[in-house]
Order: sequence, then C-alpha cells, then structure tokens
Amino acid sequence: MELRDIEIFLTLAKELHFGRTAERLRITPARVSQSIKKQERRIGGPLFDRTTRAVRLTPLGEQLHRELDAGYRQIIDGIEAASVAVRGTTGTLTLGCMGPYPFGRASLVDAIELFQSRHPKACMQYREIQPSAPLDSLRRGEVDVALVWLPVNEPDLTVGPVTHTSRVWLMVDANHPFAQRVSISLEDLGDCTVVAGSSIPRYMEQALNPYQTPSGRPIARGPVMSTWQQVLYTVASGQCVAGVVEEVADHYPWPSLAFIPVRDAPPCRFALIWRTASETPLIRAFARTIPPVGTPHGDPVAPVQP
Repeated sequence: MELRDIEIFLTLAKELHFGRTAERLRITPARVSQSIKKQERRIGGPLFDRTTRAVRLTPLGEQLHRELDAGYRQIIDGIEAASVAVRGTTGTLTLGCMGPYPFGRASLVDAIELFQSRHPKACMQYREIQPSAPLDSLRRGEVDVALVWLPVNEPDLTVGPVTHTSRVWLMVDANHPFAQRVSISLEDLGDCTVVAGSSIPRYMEQALNPYQTPSGRPIARGPVMSTWQQVLYTVASGQCVAGVVEEVADHYPWPSLAFIPVRDAPPCRFALIWRTASETPLIRAFARTIPPVGTPHGDPVAPVQP
C-alpha cells in the first residue's frame, strides 16, 4: 500500500466522512473513493460500511486501522526527522493556551520539548487565550495553533490530535452550599447560576456549563464574562459558579474559591486546533509530537467516585 493511500485510509477512518477527508487532504472525494476501493480489491473485503447517512469501519477495517496507525506515525516521524536533518525547519510557532495548562501535563511538556529538539531553528512562543472566547485569537491570526477543549465543529478550523482528557469540576465561592461536598451531580446545577461566555459556540459552552440538567431543568445564566480573571473574581464574590477542568484547582488555589468534582459529567477532551487555510509545516510538525491518548502521558481519566 502506498503511503498516500495509507494516509487516505487513516484520515477517512478518523473523519468517517468522504467530503471532510477530501477537504482535509486537499483532494477530491472521488480520489478518496478510488483509493479505498483499490485497497478493498487488493485486500479482498470491505474496509468501510457506507450508507447514505453514515460511514463506519468494518471489522476488517478496524483490524487494518490498528495495524497501520502506529506504523504510519513512525514512518512520518522518520521522514520529518530526516527532513529536519537535511534542511532544518525555521520560523515562529505561536501556541495559544488558557493559562498554564500546557505545563501541567507531562504529555504536552514532552511534546514541546520534542518539537524544539527536532526543530532547533524554530522558535516557539506562547499567548494566552480566553476560555470565554476560545476561538477568537485563532481567527484573528494572533496564534497559529490553539489548545482548547472539544467539541470544535467549525468549517474553517482543523481539529488536530487530542492531547489529554480532564475531569469536569465546579468552581464556587468558599461559602457556597456545595463548597464542603465531596462531589456533586449534573442535576445539582439546576440550583446554580453559571457564568456565561462572551464569544463561544453554544455547543462548546455546554461541555463545561450546560444549559439544562439531565432531567430538563434549566440552568440559570449569570454575568457575561470576557476574561478569565473576570470569571475568577465573579465566582469568588459569590455571584455565580463555573464549570472548569480539574487542573484549575491546582493552578488557582485561592482561599476564596472551592472546587468540587462533577461525578457524572463526561470527561473533557482537549485538542490542538488551527485555521485550515493557514496550516504550515511547523503546525504539522508540532501536531506529530502529540502522543495518542491512551499511551504513556496520555491515559484517559478515571471516573469520579460519589
């Protein structure tokens, strides 16, 4: 199987959509279809189940995906390393992140160090992005790649590798009725007023601060925040609460704040994203340094016990 065909297969296995696969690889959907059919003829069985509504891997496709994924990553890393040895990679890569999150995760620290060792002529710099407007800096061109939580379903943005998962916690003021609880449930949020973001897709906001409880009770919205510092001050003053990821409790141990695990909230996944039209070799090189979630430094989180 040629390297391009492997890339097409692995991308389709991730996207499960011929159009998105073609767009991501900058080829036509017909080229994607031809490549998959060629591999199916060669292997002797279907790799994907195709219907008018969905594309799914067959058991044979899942087996091939497992076998090819690790090998393809090693090949690409080898090609990248050889390319760097010959010509080097220069330029500046600006990573947008929310506070000190990247440096609280071993996988990201290792990825940054690996990137810098592979690309010694490249400069990596950092810029803060606001959780209340997580995509704005990226779209304004102030950062090249951003580390944000998922989901991100924007037609102009590419979702890269998942970097890690985190538990969802609730940040409240130290005198809040929940402050002494061991954990809470999503249903408890019906008794709260949660912070509102200034410029954030509703589906992203809901991942941390849902609009209703599992039983359908509406969750009240509080003041609209434009910066993270505003969120901290407003929650500490008792005006509202905020859904956050567990790292926040380590990075912001204010005596006026308390953090409680939300035991039935789905884990929050973080990923690198960038503007599709502005993808560069530096962005691709950095994305390749991220270990797959489930490998060392990328393990899924365990559920919170009641």
